[in-house]
Amino acid sequence: MKKLNIYFTAGIPSLEDTEKIAKLIQESGADMMEIGIPYSDPVADGPVIQEAHSLALKNGMSIKKLFGQLAEIKDSVTIPKILMGYLNPVIQFGFENFCQKCAEVGVSGLIIPDLPPVAFENQYGAILKKYNLNFTFLVTPETSETRIQYLDSLSSGFLYAVSSSSTTGNDNAVLKNENYLDRLASLQLKNPVFIGFGIKNKSDFENVTEKAQGGIIGTAFVKILLENEDWEAKGKTFIEGVKN
Repeated sequence: MKKLNIYFTAGIPSLEDTEKIAKLIQESGADMMEIGIPYSDPVADGPVIQEAHSLALKNGMSIKKLFGQLAEIKDSVTIPKILMGYLNPVIQFGFENFCQKCAEVGVSGLIIPDLPPVAFENQYGAILKKYNLNFTFLVTPETSETRIQYLDSLSSGFLYAVSSSSTTGNDNAVLKNENYLDRLASLQLKNPVFIGFGIKNKSDFENVTEKAQGGIIGTAFVKILLENEDWEAKGKTFIEGVKN
């Protein structure tokens, strides 16, 4: 069974919706979730998620606030919860302090796209291990095979493969890069490979998971949260539609 990972930015549509959204994701049949920590300069994200970051910050979301919310759902939301964010706010919070809090509130892993692998090896990996947290690196179609294997060796939980498409409006571009998906499948990596960026529906999900173990949906779900007053019903229908 292929795994579905749903991303949302903490603090939208309103500050206190984290619990509702996390429960909705779990009850709709997703296998895990990524919770985005809002940041003022989310350079790796497209316009929809940038808008979500901006709204979340305006609503008053902070790392401290998010940890409080995660503590509340520690026992009721049992599918893996992964925090995704940028390095700067985590360093400001204190890296070890951050990891300790993650362990306390039931977070299973982290994705910090701008954490350099060398810094991970020399400084941060041991702290993550101490608190039993997975860490996921990202690869792209441009990443060499040697580097893919290196990043896979450092990762745990899964390896995040950014699809060939990170452009909005081109519905099929995510599925075009067969060579990339074939290459990932042939490398015999130690981690399951999850494809992300550009997956909008069940058909996209099925296409990218023919050769990968899972898919990550972010923008399409965040769009529902941002644009619909009845986001709970629409979000549930959306996730169930992809998964079932």
